[in-house]
Amino acid sequence: MNNQYPQQPVQQPEQQYVVQAPPSPVGQLDTHRGLLKFILLSAITFGIYALVVMSKISTDINVIASRYDGKKTMHYCLLFFIIQEITFGIGALVWYNNISARIGNELQRRGINYSFSAGTYWGWGFFGTFIGVGPLVYVHKLCKAMNLLSEHYNMYG
Repeated sequence: MNNQYPQQPVQQPEQQYVVQAPPSPVGQLDTHRGLLKFILLSAITFGIYALVVMSKISTDINVIASRYDGKKTMHYCLLFFIIQEITFGIGALVWYNNISARIGNELQRRGINYSFSAGTYWGWGFFGTFIGVGPLVYVHKLCKAMNLLSEHYNMYG
């Protein structure tokens, strides 16, 4: 064999190992829900902020949990403006029960150590109205549960 070119040793490129973090979602969910902010902004906006927060919660739980549990929570505005009126308030009881149970199930599925369930709604949100501050405790727990879920989702998808 007649080579016209001198042979040079072939250098093998060094292999580099890259550790990749799990893919994070494209959109980041809100993790700054809180009771004080909820109360103050709801009072200033005559309840509109409460509608916005609850609407966002109903949307966020669908983003977080739908691919795992195959469910879809009704948007809060549909409940508030139509269903609640048609069902004389019973639709709202069912909606709060279902979303609370769904949030609690997703917390458990993701291994987040926080107690929240449909029982939280019935204990604080419904029967807690008799002591006055129960619904506020429920909103606090709901905001905290959604903040924890959103934070976990933002990191791990």
